Amino acid sequence: MNIRSLTRGDGVVIGSAALLLIASFLPFYSYPSGYSVSGGVSHSSQNLWHSATFPILPSVTLAAVVAAAALLFARSGQLAGRQVLGLSLDQWVVALSLFVGWTAVWSTLFNNQDGVDKKVGAWLTLIFGIVIAVAAALSSRLPALKAPLMGAPQQPQPYGVGAQQPYGMNPPQAGYGYPGGAQSVDPAYGGAPAPQPPYGGGPVAAAPHAAQPTAAAPAPSADFTAFWFAVPVPRPLFAEDGSGGQIAELAPGTWYLAVDQRGQALIAQTQDGRRGVLQDSSGIQRG
Repeated sequence: MNIRSLTRGDGVVIGSAALLLIASFLPFYSYPSGYSVSGGVSHSSQNLWHSATFPILPSVTLAAVVAAAALLFARSGQLAGRQVLGLSLDQWVVALSLFVGWTAVWSTLFNNQDGVDKKVGAWLTLIFGIVIAVAAALSSRLPALKAPLMGAPQQPQPYGVGAQQPYGMNPPQAGYGYPGGAQSVDPAYGGAPAPQPPYGGGPVAAAPHAAQPTAAAPAPSADFTAFWFAVPVPRPLFAEDGSGGQIAELAPGTWYLAVDQRGQALIAQTQDGRRGVLQDSSGIQRG
């Protein structure tokens, strides 16, 4: 799994689940258990793994762990777009996290018993239960939580005329996926840099516009200007023929060439010359 596919909101959800698991081993309740030899009242404590605290453990701690695991599967790319009982994995993460937050609040603030005191495990469960619920619900809405956990891929800077270079170093030869480099200009892409062989590699597959026209690869729209872009998280690339089959996966940190547009979807080209439909173009970084 590429850690760059995680957002800050994802990191908060996963971190809260881990802290809830740690808090489950700390004392949750304290109650009087008898009298000590000094004449005072002795107390015993229980954590969430004690049967007396059931069902807080599965309803809060284990549910949070399941939500974090579902989030990791959703970001791995292998299960992207899959549904379980009619809901996507992202929707399950939100539902489970809200359930965790509600149960943590109810079991901590409203579950009071005479002579029973709440300990550090209870208050940590309350805090991180609320945090995971808020983070999961707002991670797709707040820009601060939608930002990549490790930062967005940085756009490579071209070496222009007169640019200062370290002593003894020459500018690298531009390759495919390097916007702004010394590449040839291909009018078929609206003036965008044409794909070139990667660093140190041999020639790549011929671009679809240079191959024989086919029904699956129509010519670019006349009013469309090609551009470089990078995705914030792994995104599937589907076949152009409308069959719905996935032909590739676009990964963060790599620049791709958008050669056409269909409504809100982009026609993207990979490093090996394959073209497909990028249905989700939200949050992309243009080169």
